[in-house]
Amino acid sequence: MTFEELKALDDAYIMHTYGRFPVDIDHGEGATLYSLSGRKYIDFTSGIGVNSLGYGNEKWMAAITAQIGKLGHISNLFYTQPGPLLARELCTRSGLSKVFFGNSGAEANEAMIKVARKYSFDKYGKGRSTVITLNHSFHGRTITTLTATGQDSYHNYFFPFNEAFRYADPTLESVQAQGGEDVCGVMLELIQGEGGVRPLDPKEVQAIAALCREKDWLLLVDEVQTGIGRTGTLFAFQQFGIQPDVVSFAKGIAGGLPLGGILTNEKCSTVLTPGTHGSTFGANPVSTAAGMAVLETLDQTFLDGVKEKGAYLRAGIEAIGSPYLGQVVGMGRRTHQQGGGLPADGPRPAVPHRRGPAAFAAPPGDHQGRDGPGPGHSKTDPHGLREKGECIHEERPAETAGPHQRRHPGDPGHGRPAESHEKGGHSPSLPGGKDPGHDF
Repeated sequence: MTFEELKALDDAYIMHTYGRFPVDIDHGEGATLYSLSGRKYIDFTSGIGVNSLGYGNEKWMAAITAQIGKLGHISNLFYTQPGPLLARELCTRSGLSKVFFGNSGAEANEAMIKVARKYSFDKYGKGRSTVITLNHSFHGRTITTLTATGQDSYHNYFFPFNEAFRYADPTLESVQAQGGEDVCGVMLELIQGEGGVRPLDPKEVQAIAALCREKDWLLLVDEVQTGIGRTGTLFAFQQFGIQPDVVSFAKGIAGGLPLGGILTNEKCSTVLTPGTHGSTFGANPVSTAAGMAVLETLDQTFLDGVKEKGAYLRAGIEAIGSPYLGQVVGMGRRTHQQGGGLPADGPRPAVPHRRGPAAFAAPPGDHQGRDGPGPGHSKTDPHGLREKGECIHEERPAETAGPHQRRHPGDPGHGRPAESHEKGGHSPSLPGGKDPGHDF
């Protein structure tokens, strides 16, 4: 099949909910992806934070193959491995008590919100159901998690939205100002993803955590993007000096298969009871077997290497000295560049095209470009990109459609002509736009 045939098939039968780039991917190995025609790409998006072990990892493939030959799925009305084994590993390494498994980040965040509301209902009765979230946050694409998202651009089309959310800046003062007798929890991304990869101030986070303890509000931490080794610890909260009541996870936990869930502390471990929550495919044996392979690989030595490679990547980007890259912020491999010299409107310049492998980079917001290499990227990957590759990352003009409607190069309003697919060793520049976030 050619790229043109694949694109025509996709256009004919798949709903157009994604602003697809004019690039096809056929297979991958390590951190390298290959098109149908054999074009190489260095993957700095990791499937948007999912492919934590890269592509073709032998341990991961062996775990999936062994499990799928035994049992591909069974109802949660029965006991089966390896779900409890993965739950034990997550609890042991996080210091939390119990796990609920689902399938995606949005589903995990829905479960986290349900825990907060039911905890307050069980203890205080009705009227204590509001969750405070942060401005610039992103928590998912269900109606409830869209409402939890602190960006007005997402609060459209799907009316009516849930009213029991209020939004604050990531400071104690701002969260206190949004408090009240109706609040049951505060929901944080410790490094805001789609909001621009903004790490929160640990002192402010600790003060908000203390406020939650004082008010008996649950501290809810969304680690869908930051969890599973991306910051150099299994979860980012382990570097902030806090212990949340509930933590959500997804994306990288199964290395490429659908799996998500929440971890709770002992106080919240019995809030969800039979009949109050569930998931048909939650704790799927194949996905949880893949999750075990991921966590067995992400041991302490591996995680220490994530921090080391993150520092190496940061130093390499800063050494380039490009006015378009600006300051590098983030933790571990969860980094991005705040562009110091990007124009306020119009197309943003791409790194000049050169022959060699191209690289995927996912932009999270205005004037910013994000690199999201998985924890398993080697040191040589970013070096190879700088020396031989090209970055196929370009933002669209400000006047084009909002975060729900990205355009391809060459589409009306994109501001530049379409480039031919894979000619002359060049790769087309990619349009920007918002991170697809917790898609499922």
